[in-house]
Amino acid sequence: HKIQGIGAGFVPDVLNTKIYDRVIKVTNDDAIATARDLARKEGLLVGISAGANVFAALQVAKELGKGKKVVTIGCDTGERYLSMGIFGPTS
Repeated sequence: HKIQGIGAGFVPDVLNTKIYDRVIKVTNDDAIATARDLARKEGLLVGISAGANVFAALQVAKELGKGKKVVTIGCDTGERYLSMGIFGPTS
């Protein structure tokens, strides 16, 4: 997969698995599309990992409905992905 730093089999030693309810699977395409949307619509140049976080947060927000707040972290920059062309005019 293209999402660096996460994936099946990668569990950081510092991860406290008792503080979250579930894991939401996000495809490469959804993570990239969300990162691209954040750049184009919000002016935020984030990476694919942050795109995955925001995609999952949007899913949770839809489930919770209006009036609820969801917080996520934009954990990486899109600068390292510029050479991949995900922010280009044809993407």
